Amino acid sequence: MLSRRHLLALAAAPILAQDETGFSPLFDGRTLTGWHVKEGPESAFAVDDGSILVTEAANSPTWLATDKIYENFDLRLDFYVKGWIDSGIYLHAPEHGPAIDCGYCVKLFHKNDDPPKFESMGGIFPHVAPKLTNVKSKGEWNSLRMLMDGPNLKVWSNGALVQDLNTDQHPELLFRLRSGRIGLQSLSYPIRFRNLRIKELPGRTPWQSLYSTPADFEKNWFVEEGKAKWMPLGPIFRTDFNGHLASKTKYKDFAFETYVRARKNSNGGIFFRSEGSGNKPHYEVQIHDVEGAVYPTGSLYGIRRAKYPRLVPEEWFLFQLIVKGTRCVVRINGENVVDYNALDRLEAGHILLQAHQSASWIEYKQMRIREL
Repeated sequence: MLSRRHLLALAAAPILAQDETGFSPLFDGRTLTGWHVKEGPESAFAVDDGSILVTEAANSPTWLATDKIYENFDLRLDFYVKGWIDSGIYLHAPEHGPAIDCGYCVKLFHKNDDPPKFESMGGIFPHVAPKLTNVKSKGEWNSLRMLMDGPNLKVWSNGALVQDLNTDQHPELLFRLRSGRIGLQSLSYPIRFRNLRIKELPGRTPWQSLYSTPADFEKNWFVEEGKAKWMPLGPIFRTDFNGHLASKTKYKDFAFETYVRARKNSNGGIFFRSEGSGNKPHYEVQIHDVEGAVYPTGSLYGIRRAKYPRLVPEEWFLFQLIVKGTRCVVRINGENVVDYNALDRLEAGHILLQAHQSASWIEYKQMRIREL
């Protein structure tokens, strides 16, 4: 039963007109067309009686992802709760890396906690508690609405506004992905989803692609020095041997994102605010998966050792570099491994990709940048 506090909060919440203009279905009620299972078996999710069913095969970290990537949107769905359940809706989930750390997880839980906790129904797990909880758990369908209009995120549970936050003002959410897949999280509890539909909203984040196709290689880069092998391979860009590749454009304050895959014990790096070659003034972020190294992957070379990210050789990981004024933040798979606030080179410079030794290949994909 809802407490007096919950009832008063619900009474104060605005009643939203359920205008469905411009919405498109995400689920056809019969198949999982438009979705694919991530990090688990295909049997983790099934269609049953017009709803998406989480099966017992769906152990964490398995989740169901949309094929399409979204930035801003109005997402609506129903979910069924009977007894104890634990799940979540992923927003801006990554291609690779932990969705709960790289994007956002709107928690689905069966209890009406009072006061709410960060793990309560409607929380942005595990960082932001909802304003209140409003869930029906005795074999009932619940409605959920998520309005992502970056950096603003609002969530309604059964018509009650439970989240209204600016993600740029929350330190744990500030550097999360600005676009990504929508996902259904599984923790093997018997939860169902139906009536999934979405209305896309205009984007607000002007990204420049540095590499997504071979055409971007000639458009955005030039060989600065060395005899490295620079290999555009469709959506993948591969480097090897020894040399530096420089961006044609100079950048001062920016957010840079890419997925990286590297050979075991690889050695390379990403330079920024560089005047040119490796011998000229620059900053370097290491790609070097040797735990005992002085400067392993993510380190600001010669300045700050990274918290070592435990990566699997030859598996993709999300790399983010945010540079603004004197501050530099390096994120690996959604975790800040370096946060340094004493840069003294403040002029715009090239982005450089470093290949540092023979047979030490590094691959990149979906490389992009936006100026801040």
